[in-house]
Amino acid sequence: MARTQSTALKVTPRQSEGSRAARRLRREGNVPGVVYGGGADPLAFHVPARLLRNALASAGAVLDLDVEGSGTTSVVLKDLVRHPVSGETVHVDLLRVRLDVKIQSTVGLELTGEENSPGVREGGVLEHIVRELEIESLPNDIPDAITHDVSGMQIGDTLTLEVLRSSSTVEILGDPETVIATLTPPRLQVESGDEIEQETAVVGEPGGGEAAAGDSDAGSDAE
Repeated sequence: MARTQSTALKVTPRQSEGSRAARRLRREGNVPGVVYGGGADPLAFHVPARLLRNALASAGAVLDLDVEGSGTTSVVLKDLVRHPVSGETVHVDLLRVRLDVKIQSTVGLELTGEENSPGVREGGVLEHIVRELEIESLPNDIPDAITHDVSGMQIGDTLTLEVLRSSSTVEILGDPETVIATLTPPRLQVESGDEIEQETAVVGEPGGGEAAAGDSDAGSDAE
């Protein structure tokens, strides 16, 4: 599903004053960021964390960035850095775009129908190897995610990038032979009770194992 809407995000220019200034902005509830690209110089800004969170939650691929004193420009999210513990956004990078020019971006890959897969029903393990895809499209055609139905997978099956289908407006980039998912046999094989009893009987037999080795050593000493 393409994200065709856009959302306004008003930000305030700032001076790039180093990490101390950035920490002060965060304590005040702001997120520092930079917008670049589009043939213009990079511009540092800050935006209230609440406004950024709401804009990203409701926005399509494109944001209408309203820079105080500089007008509005179309941008897409390029990178978002979160705090490793709290998960709060600590920095955001935005990229200026033209709506009539294709760009490359990253979207998630979602596998659906796993519970209906014959291989999974038989105890197989579905390993989702590639979770993000590189695509090329117009900014307003960037989908929320690309999905693929795996309900027909059997144990031993391997999916590659080649099987993915994209719309006429989205091109999936990368090597078609890249493995994106596999369905392997169960990793743990439980031994039957008879097999366990047989192995125990062999280990416990007189004259076997360590006992035999001990007799051999004693005979060597006697010689």
